[in-house]
Amino acid sequence: VLIADNIAPTVDKIFALEQSALTPLVAWLGAFAYTFQIYFDFAGYSAMAIGLALMFGFHFPENFNRPYLASSITEFWKRWHMSLSRWFKDYVYIPLGGNQKGVFRTYINLLIVFLITGLWHGAALTFVVWGLYYGVLLVFEKILTGKINFKINRTVGIMITFLLVLVGWVIFRAESIEHAIFFISTMFSLGHI
Repeated sequence: VLIADNIAPTVDKIFALEQSALTPLVAWLGAFAYTFQIYFDFAGYSAMAIGLALMFGFHFPENFNRPYLASSITEFWKRWHMSLSRWFKDYVYIPLGGNQKGVFRTYINLLIVFLITGLWHGAALTFVVWGLYYGVLLVFEKILTGKINFKINRTVGIMITFLLVLVGWVIFRAESIEHAIFFISTMFSLGHI
């Protein structure tokens, strides 16, 4: 609460800036700030719930396990909001057939699960695109590691994964898809797309 709530006003101001006022440096600051705001918000409230439950004799599992140190998108989702990830795995992915009905069906199942994950967060198009963004990343990752047998250094993997997650959070936080595209294009100095 102390960290997330103190970062939030900065995030709000940056994401509310007019296009002419947003510079690449400020856009990166906003993306980084939101990345840590959402982590400390979710992980903090989860830790408080786990601690309060423990005071009453209930043992809840850990919900966040240093997700920003994940070296792949698959690992990120095993570390981020683990109870929600388990729920989607157990009640959506596995009933769809999981990875038991062939490679193509596995890819479709991943896309469906993450589309539903996006919708679970809200009906806004930004959430739907955010969910599909992760579905596509996971399919691409499965192709690279499964079909091509591509391997990457752990440190490089952490940096790439963090960057991809950071871009995902911009989509999640943006007011609209147009806002997300503008914000991301500003971050990467691509001009106004």
